Amino acid sequence: VWTGGRGPRGSPAGAGDAPRLAPPGRNPFVHELRLSALQKAQVAFMTLTLFPIRLLFAAFMMLLAWPFALVASLGPPEKEPEQPLALWRKVVDFLLKAIMRTMWFAGGFHRVAVKGRQALPAEAAILTLAPHSSYFDAIPVTMTMSSIVMKAESRDIPIWGTLIRYIRPVFVSRSDQDSRRKTVEEIKRRAQSDGKWPQIMIFPEGTCTNRTCLITFKPGAFIPGVPVQPVVLRYPNKLDTITWTWQGPGALKILWLTLCQFQNQVEIEFLPVYSPSEEEKRNPALYASNVRHVMARALGVSVTDYTFEDCQLALAEGQLHLPADTCLLEFARLVRALGLKPEQLEKDLDKYSESARMKGGEKIHLPEFASYLEIPVSDTLEDMFSLFDESGSGEIDLREYVVALSVVCRPSQTLATIQLAFKMYGSLEDGSIDEANLSCILKTALGVAELTVTDLFEAIDQEGKGRITFTDFCGFAEMHPDFAEDYLYPDQTHFDSCTQPPPAPTPNGFCTDFSPENSDFGRKNFCKKVD
Repeated sequence: VWTGGRGPRGSPAGAGDAPRLAPPGRNPFVHELRLSALQKAQVAFMTLTLFPIRLLFAAFMMLLAWPFALVASLGPPEKEPEQPLALWRKVVDFLLKAIMRTMWFAGGFHRVAVKGRQALPAEAAILTLAPHSSYFDAIPVTMTMSSIVMKAESRDIPIWGTLIRYIRPVFVSRSDQDSRRKTVEEIKRRAQSDGKWPQIMIFPEGTCTNRTCLITFKPGAFIPGVPVQPVVLRYPNKLDTITWTWQGPGALKILWLTLCQFQNQVEIEFLPVYSPSEEEKRNPALYASNVRHVMARALGVSVTDYTFEDCQLALAEGQLHLPADTCLLEFARLVRALGLKPEQLEKDLDKYSESARMKGGEKIHLPEFASYLEIPVSDTLEDMFSLFDESGSGEIDLREYVVALSVVCRPSQTLATIQLAFKMYGSLEDGSIDEANLSCILKTALGVAELTVTDLFEAIDQEGKGRITFTDFCGFAEMHPDFAEDYLYPDQTHFDSCTQPPPAPTPNGFCTDFSPENSDFGRKNFCKKVD
């Protein structure tokens, strides 16, 4: 059903020699961690010996830093920092950096390699960090004591809240509907203070990925139109226990496994300051894209137009958990690129499905597909068309497009998508389908090219009629809520062990998304954000 497509052809301004896209279907929000027998033995040994010592020492360092941060953070947070800093503040700043560095050292980060020169606040008021892959990305924050963008609720967390207030963060409030605009204004004010405020560190990706590529940068950091200094992070460890993505080991497991390593490495590279052109100042999305390509070249990775909103597909709570190699992320990206409005698409799903049902499996060509979507033929549309052109004959089954669209519009409503598919594929007499139809439906819904459904079909078709109805499927799904893991992926356990998103997830561990929701600087969110 899925062919992988040819991949997009275009490249934004300033792309240079950076790779344009990660391979279609590649999922940057998934991290699979497999330990060898020797590594498991090491973890067991370290758990009983060094792990508790490291954990207790890290907690002690946090407690030790607390009184210093408390004294230094007294006073109104909006007051401009004194220039030059008083001697006692310089001493506190030095002590806090030393305490935090000792904490990371005790945690196994014996060597933190720093390349390049950190710009002065007057040279670059904003530092953009990528890729963002873990809460361990706090290391450069504690080493520089730069400000960050945080949820307002964070300041109320005991001890941690005090340490956060010391670095004078920019807070974003969930309860204040005007908070995002105020946040951008505050960043502008600090960025244009000629270095009087501490630099602001921002993770423009807005969420954690597995570092295989750089996803779309949100424009918030680039709206002020001031020079920024790109900073790239690397974790050159043999075993990647650092990465904390939407599908993969949970936060506590990552902490445990990382503290059970003999040593952990991190590299922080400060790239040259990037000064925006007049065009980039007028167009923050272009500014963000060009900075992203500079950072991608430095990292030697590709860029992809996947966004935080695509996490919804990886996080979908429906009964069909998407595999790591799903093509649906690429499909969702192309839907956005075509400018199709999700709220309208979801409303029109029944209309689309009825048109597809009337075709009865008849294949259509690209011009007819464009007419169906009421958009002109373009390179992006050809890329989408090629995803469904399994045989390369220049023809696709419209029903497959509708199934994929249903999953992307409502990723958690598995049964709603299956019901829609049964209406299109089912017989006129009783709406039943055969095994081949079920295979096509599930392959499209999962975004994979190959899938064996024989065991699942036979389990549903208890009477051996060779056909099943949606009522049969729905009843079976209610009795076997984990049917996908039991029948479609019987040899894989990764769904149970890897789908542990962080509790109460936010777009970013340190830098919440503050880009204006109704901004012209970026496309409208494709789906509601996970909050």
